[in-house]
Amino acid sequence: MILLRTMAVSSLYPKVNELLFINIDSANEMEASIEYKSRISDIEEQSILMEIPMQESVRRLKRLNVGDELSVYYLNENGVKHYFNTYVLGFKEDVIRMVRIRKPEPETISRIQRRTFLRVNAEVEIAVKLKDTTRFISTTVDISGGGLSFYSVSKYNLTEGDTLSCWVLVHYKNGSVEHVPLNAEIVRIKDQEHHRSIVMLKFMSISDVERQKLIRYCFERQFDFRDR
Repeated sequence: MILLRTMAVSSLYPKVNELLFINIDSANEMEASIEYKSRISDIEEQSILMEIPMQESVRRLKRLNVGDELSVYYLNENGVKHYFNTYVLGFKEDVIRMVRIRKPEPETISRIQRRTFLRVNAEVEIAVKLKDTTRFISTTVDISGGGLSFYSVSKYNLTEGDTLSCWVLVHYKNGSVEHVPLNAEIVRIKDQEHHRSIVMLKFMSISDVERQKLIRYCFERQFDFRDR
């Protein structure tokens, strides 16, 4: 019975030399819409090694960074698309340079396309600056690579569509601390008791370097939850 289950799980994964079709999760709609193609070089216990992805229409290789979030699909022998989300773990130098990505859990492989940033519950400090130069400090509710939510109070008169300048303070497991600057738009405000609300933001302007800091933090938080 265990052997049959192991064989079923193994057959679910793509195989060496098979193609992966990849989109880079990005708030930039043009970048997120580009599809890249890669070939699997090796499959390890916890990861998949693949060639550097290429945008075939212009024959351009895509440079990836550790922490980049990817939406991936592959075709099984019946031509059915199987989707999973993953991220870049690192690189391996061999005859050619290979990208090491996180091997998905079997239950996360789906026939339904899912393209969202990993979102985790997180209470970290956020500094907010409004257009009229009003400033205040608050705490986040959750964070992802594409947006976040934070607590606010009614006296700041925030409304949907407002743009904010923010700085998020994140602490990593190794003890290091980063201040992440970004500009964001309010997409929703959820009222709560005692004149409080939860303000939901989507990032409008954030550098790739700063976004990777948040993505790294989200994955560290995700593993913390799994270990509990």
